Amino acid sequence: MSTATDPDAASTDAATTATVLAEAARRRTFAVISHPDAGKSTLTEALALHARVIGQAGAVHGKAGRRGTVSDWMDMEKARGISITSAALQFSYRDTVVNLLDTPGHADFSEDTYRVLTAVDAAVMLIDAAKGLEPQTMKLFAVCKHRGIPVITVINKWDRPGLDALELMDEVQTRTGLTPTPLTWPVGIAGDFRGVLDRTDGSYHRFTRTAGGATVAPEETLSAEAALAREGDVWTTAVEESELLEATGAQHDESTFLAGISTPVLFASAVSNFGVGMLLDVLVEHAPHPTPRPDQKGEPRPLEEPFSAFVFKVQAGMDTAHRDRLAFIRVCSGVFERGMVVTAAASGKPFATKYAQQVFGRERESIDTAYPGDVVGLVNASALSVGESLYSARPVTFPPLDSFAPEHFAVARIADTGKYKQFRRGIGQLDSEGVVQVLVSDRRGDGAPVFAVVGPMQFEVAQHRMETEFGAAITLQHLDYKLARLTDAESAPVLSKARGAEVVQRTNGDLLVLWTDRWAMGSFAQNNPDVTMTPLVAASLS
Repeated sequence: MSTATDPDAASTDAATTATVLAEAARRRTFAVISHPDAGKSTLTEALALHARVIGQAGAVHGKAGRRGTVSDWMDMEKARGISITSAALQFSYRDTVVNLLDTPGHADFSEDTYRVLTAVDAAVMLIDAAKGLEPQTMKLFAVCKHRGIPVITVINKWDRPGLDALELMDEVQTRTGLTPTPLTWPVGIAGDFRGVLDRTDGSYHRFTRTAGGATVAPEETLSAEAALAREGDVWTTAVEESELLEATGAQHDESTFLAGISTPVLFASAVSNFGVGMLLDVLVEHAPHPTPRPDQKGEPRPLEEPFSAFVFKVQAGMDTAHRDRLAFIRVCSGVFERGMVVTAAASGKPFATKYAQQVFGRERESIDTAYPGDVVGLVNASALSVGESLYSARPVTFPPLDSFAPEHFAVARIADTGKYKQFRRGIGQLDSEGVVQVLVSDRRGDGAPVFAVVGPMQFEVAQHRMETEFGAAITLQHLDYKLARLTDAESAPVLSKARGAEVVQRTNGDLLVLWTDRWAMGSFAQNNPDVTMTPLVAASLS
């Protein structure tokens, strides 16, 4: 019966709507972005430590005798001490559900980071106190700016020698265009981190080191008078600098932060767990909760609408015992209930969600319900690919995720022809996850696909996974191509005859033409103005 004639149904719908809106208001979904080695994975672990969901922080570099970080689970990540694949951590803090998406720090994995940024409502921009804003940080900031994602800035590694705090504020404003509005100010210069001045109430938060930063750093809150008595001139300097900021209008304003005009700033040392608890509090109190997400036509889907989500990442090999495939979805509207049957928008086919999990690094546990803003892992999701939209009841398709223009190319060949079946399965898996773009051409045949990547380290990941996960070791023959352009079936025959070019096809049917250099491409285009060659999304993220 319709809700117009059934008071009980109308009451149920109203109750469900109220629940969805209340739960969405409790969610904070954000990513940490930074240049490599700025301390991103360390901060991720420190946040989980302060939320009391782990008892001891791991060491970022995974040296002998130390634990690896929770979010870095791949063997290559542990060996190299870098994040290669994005990870999702969900935990509760105060009365808030935090969905923290850790991202690859290395520039070679920009495409994975870009996908993760489509699933968040805010970003924490981590800056090394000694190096300031570095290239990869700026590239990722450009994505946040383009997508309208509010940014909270954290100056990390203040326990080590670094730049002047005011100088860093000038750099943030000059290079990002955002007005920095520090919520905390360091007491002590970089390398002499004693604590922070809380600019909201003028109090002093004094930190005490713990052994190796493995546990939460004890924190003591002192009045301004007590801080002056304890720290003397160091406290006076911090107060004077804070007053200078106030005189220039560098005070936090929620509306300008959410509008992408200003950025709250905090000072911290993630490895020592200094200032990390204050960051969690800022995320809870100031970061935005989920809002209606526009569909492919630009029409926002209300949070209280029936369930909808999109796949922003697919990952296999996280559970070595089962070799399963996990699709990470961002819930956009309604209530997700484990076991519900949803529809994949691209194919129109049903997908059963019997195996739905909450993800904490490599560890997982079943999840029964989820709300807008939550990240859910769907197991055995072989039918789902990156960018897929899911829904129940009213159909919706969210905007597709862009594929970046690859810059490095190599032909993949199986080392042992007896493993061809495993070879084909592995190639298909890597392509659907977006680890590499798999291209085929008439010139080479299906048995010698071309791997196309943004950065060369992606080749290493692909080789490693082909051998360890699929038992099909491969060799790679690097090609001289440097550029890729989108073309069409009418132009392909002409382009295939061009010198320094090769026409290839993606698994989704797109035709690309690869060029050895920009001069050859430009010369051909000038002589063949009717040929279609469209630029792809730049890997620079700018």
